[in-house]
Amino acid sequence: MADKLIIFDTTLRDGEQSPGASMTRDEKLRIARQLERLKVDVIEAGFAASSNGDFEAVQLIANSIKDSTICSLSRANDRDISRAAEALKGAKRARIHTFIATSALHMEKKLRMTPDQVFEQAKQSVRFARNLVEDIEFSPEDGYRSDMDFLCRVIEAVIAEGATTINVPDTVGYAIPELYGTFIKTLRERIPNSNKAIWSVHCHNDLGMAVANSLAGVKIGGARQVECTINGLGERAGNCSLEEIVMAVKTRQDYFGLEMGIDTRHILAASRMVSQTTGFVVQPNKAVVGANAFAHASGIHQDGVLKARDTYEIMRAEDVGWSANKIVLGKLSGRNAFKQRLQELGVQLESEGDINAAFTRFKELADRKSEIFDEDILALVSDESIGHENEKYGFVSLSQHSETGERPRASIVFTVDGKEVSGSSEGNGPVDASLKAIEVHAKSGAEMVLYSVNAISGSTESQGEVTVRLQNSGRVVNGVGADPDIVVASAKAYLSALNKLCSKADRVAAQG
Repeated sequence: MADKLIIFDTTLRDGEQSPGASMTRDEKLRIARQLERLKVDVIEAGFAASSNGDFEAVQLIANSIKDSTICSLSRANDRDISRAAEALKGAKRARIHTFIATSALHMEKKLRMTPDQVFEQAKQSVRFARNLVEDIEFSPEDGYRSDMDFLCRVIEAVIAEGATTINVPDTVGYAIPELYGTFIKTLRERIPNSNKAIWSVHCHNDLGMAVANSLAGVKIGGARQVECTINGLGERAGNCSLEEIVMAVKTRQDYFGLEMGIDTRHILAASRMVSQTTGFVVQPNKAVVGANAFAHASGIHQDGVLKARDTYEIMRAEDVGWSANKIVLGKLSGRNAFKQRLQELGVQLESEGDINAAFTRFKELADRKSEIFDEDILALVSDESIGHENEKYGFVSLSQHSETGERPRASIVFTVDGKEVSGSSEGNGPVDASLKAIEVHAKSGAEMVLYSVNAISGSTESQGEVTVRLQNSGRVVNGVGADPDIVVASAKAYLSALNKLCSKADRVAAQG
């Protein structure tokens, strides 16, 4: 039997550190359920000590997911570790992932601790965590830029205290594949008890090498866990991409000789769900999950593929979830068919009320466009209006007028704390006018730092999906809205972002 490669997904923790990518508790649970369908080995559900919201999300996921190990991050102190253990109480398999910085730069400038103090803190934190759960992961933050001798000393000590997984992060994306792989290999050779823990890699993509570095850590360094995110989501340039790691190891099994438990047929659904939930659009030429990943424009390539697929395709599109038959439902489809399709897409709404609300919106959409695609359904259930009755702002209706030579004008009706208000404004275009009409009442003072439009499926009848990123008082949030009318979608996205600005959950910067 080949070795097993453990896939550790941190979309819900490190991925959420992308500016504006924060998710609600229900959104996190929906993605966790899709990761469970994907058969991810370990789901890092959040950083329980960072906020009450993150604690509740970790707790909910721990109580709901049964087939994956559920992990919570914690700094190397008793309070964080206790909080993580409490959130994980309901998990069938629980892991605490504790970390402390070990590079000279981080110890001096960030922690203001001596190496000896960091050494003792690392040991004590693992010892304390080991008394609460059996599965302990330890990460020396900025490990790749740490002194080799000191790192060996720390890792040997935490393994002796009971750490079962050792993760060596390239926190700032500084590594080069061959050097990183050799770095892991050297650590494993120099540390006497290295064989008593599973070694893990966690690489950032600042130089575009997160996947290459992770694979080098596996092949050269002997790591048997990769920490990654769906779509490579993450702060700055992102994390190692789960779909690329998985398909590289699967496609080149001849080279890596590793087995995985991942059900790759659910990769695309996971990618779409994360994209539509966070508002981070997947570029068309993205490997594995991009719209062009299996498209062939060259005549020579098309001819070759028609004669034999393997002339230009090294993977089968259907193996990662692509399907030639995308049309799934229409206006005559019933509630049971809709509910069944939700289950097939990995979406599990919390109550019959949520299902009924989504089905009502589905029927309304089916009256406006003849073909309903999987992407349309995911957009429906990702809409902020479902299951969020307590949010401050809600969309009601919009009218706008625009013609050549005249200044566009929009009027909008929306709810504020359940009460309807209306506003009107002119603007440089219908979208600008609509958003200014919202601000007549909202007066948020927020700065828009991103506005993007993405067609959910491929026709002029398609729903438009709009992402709005707002910044205010140091907070950055994304709002997403979908509608066949792009101006309405823009208003929904703006209101969604305003709702997130109103949700002032305190967050603590975490290990990368």
